[in-house]
Amino acid sequence: MSAADLVRRMPWPASGGDTEILLTREWLVTNGLGGYASGTVSGVTTRRHHGMLVAAMPAPLGRMVMLKYIVETVQLPDGRSLCLGGEERGLGELDIPARDHLREFRLEAGLPVWRFEMEEVVIERRLFMPHRQNTVYVVYRLLAGPASLRLEVRPSMHFRPHEGRNEPRAVWPYELKVAGEHYEISAGPELPVLRVLMRGTRSVMVADGGITKEVFLRVEADRGYDSRGSMWTPGYFVADLGPGRDAAFIASTEPWHTVLALDPQEALDYERRRRERLVNMADPRVRDTPVKELVLAADQFIITPAGRVRDAARAHAAGDEVRSVIAGYHWFTDWGRDTMISLEGLTLVTGRHIEAGWILRTFAHYVGDGLIPNMFPESNDEGLYHTADATLWFFHAIDRYVTHCGNHAIVHALLPVLEQIIAAHLRGTRFCIGVDPADGLLKQGLPGYQLTWMDAKVGDWVVTPRRGKAVEINGLWYNALRLLEGWVREVQGDAAAQPYAAHADRAQVSFNERFWYARGGYLYDVVDGENGDDNAFRPNQLLAFSLRHPVLVQERWQPVLHEVERRLLTPVGLRSLAPDHPDYKARYFGDLHARDAAYHQGTVWGWLVGPFVDAWLRVHPDDHAGARRALEGFVEHFGEACVGSISEIFDAEPPYTPRGCIAQAWSVAEVLRCWAKTAP
Repeated sequence: MSAADLVRRMPWPASGGDTEILLTREWLVTNGLGGYASGTVSGVTTRRHHGMLVAAMPAPLGRMVMLKYIVETVQLPDGRSLCLGGEERGLGELDIPARDHLREFRLEAGLPVWRFEMEEVVIERRLFMPHRQNTVYVVYRLLAGPASLRLEVRPSMHFRPHEGRNEPRAVWPYELKVAGEHYEISAGPELPVLRVLMRGTRSVMVADGGITKEVFLRVEADRGYDSRGSMWTPGYFVADLGPGRDAAFIASTEPWHTVLALDPQEALDYERRRRERLVNMADPRVRDTPVKELVLAADQFIITPAGRVRDAARAHAAGDEVRSVIAGYHWFTDWGRDTMISLEGLTLVTGRHIEAGWILRTFAHYVGDGLIPNMFPESNDEGLYHTADATLWFFHAIDRYVTHCGNHAIVHALLPVLEQIIAAHLRGTRFCIGVDPADGLLKQGLPGYQLTWMDAKVGDWVVTPRRGKAVEINGLWYNALRLLEGWVREVQGDAAAQPYAAHADRAQVSFNERFWYARGGYLYDVVDGENGDDNAFRPNQLLAFSLRHPVLVQERWQPVLHEVERRLLTPVGLRSLAPDHPDYKARYFGDLHARDAAYHQGTVWGWLVGPFVDAWLRVHPDDHAGARRALEGFVEHFGEACVGSISEIFDAEPPYTPRGCIAQAWSVAEVLRCWAKTAP
């Protein structure tokens, strides 16, 4: 595959189009460390998370917005100017020259390219980040026009954590240091230094004393967050553009010897070749299909965590590398649950089996009291363990790895850890997670904690606490018991496996006695909850028969699947609650309280299409076409929200507006996995 073989185009009419499209279509480029560059197609910065360089720094810094924005202007021979971007001047006051001069936005092998035209002048701008560097290149090329044009690039910055508050003024004491053609911007000894330079003919920097400019972030205003901030600029760079004479603006937190190691064209060529290898490594069932660009979207989530020195030392000593999975951009870090659900789609379907093994072994080192971490906070290298299901998904991920790779060595290596996990659950562990000796089912729940995947919390309010015995937790528990039974039998023999078989047998009998809601013909969502048994109709019940070892008896698969299809299925995933429930919310919008109240109360989740496809093929094993229909709506979505990726969530009713994170790991992973699984 060459870059020309994987292009997604978004033409823009010369007469202008709907400005809202330019403001709501976003792009994302990542660097394999958790850092990224992201913005709107128009160039207008609408989120606190937008930036041309958001660097992944070691704890306690975490991800830092370093270069927020650049304004580019081309001086034409007749004295007119061509502005290549747009900006938001104030509340409701937009200035988007791009709507006048932009003719196309496209992704070439996942990398953004803009083409601008003004009469006979045609200019392309492209952006990329070298892999595993906190560096961004913005390259400008004159495709048509006079022999020489003067390009002006003004960078603006606001050093802060990418989740930090937008301050009404640039609070840091910024300082510009000049060493020849190299420029450094600092804001105190505790913060990283931003290194900037311009590569091009007659390039020079003009320092104009530093300017502070206020900006308005419309998405933050819509989400109920502080929406006014500021940016500081030290001056601007100029360079000539001409045929065969590109110009490149470079910004980095890396040392100068790293920044200068490659010229812009070399760096771009290496990144293109890396991306070509990724696509060529992928499963043929996705490589030459409408979802092949998701192979590159998947790459955005697989990271080498920045700054986890102890983890890296341990992994290197064992001959491994540290790998993890960012759950979603822009604001999620690496989460255990999301990593294990996503592992097959992100790494196994894409041919990255070695990294899959590294991820599993990395998380095995984190096991504490029988649990893997739920998440790693942004500026801390210690995990938080408040989850009842991530550890059970760990068993599922190991099973998928062994199935794909035929590598049973990992089972032998991790078997002691897996047995310790089950033992901890049998005797009881943190957060009241443990087996009820009365029926062998797994219970969980502690006031103030949200331990299942439905984990919205506002202040002290846990929106869907689901304390008790949750349906998917027990589907996962049974599956883990059966998997461990098989692995122990393989390594240690029948006698050693028998206790796990007995626990699984008991759990299965109790599950089918307790969870079947006969009046509705489906499964309770929670039994033995704080208010008794909860018959809310949710997608969680699919995990009772979509996993390798179904806990639900076979005669009940079809009626449950039928009701889920009828009441929850949409073109972009499953609703999290049936529309006839009094707590159902059709839209996810408003401030944090309003959004979290809707997060798992009807809002559609893309990743849930995975369990649905698995359940469909369990009931209809030969109907791959029927299962594939559940995926087809995502293909159109690739051209909206984050272009070339899949959003976290969607409104529960048409037009199913994308919401939440613009790019979500398990959404991408499950669509990739299921596309391969439903191949004819």
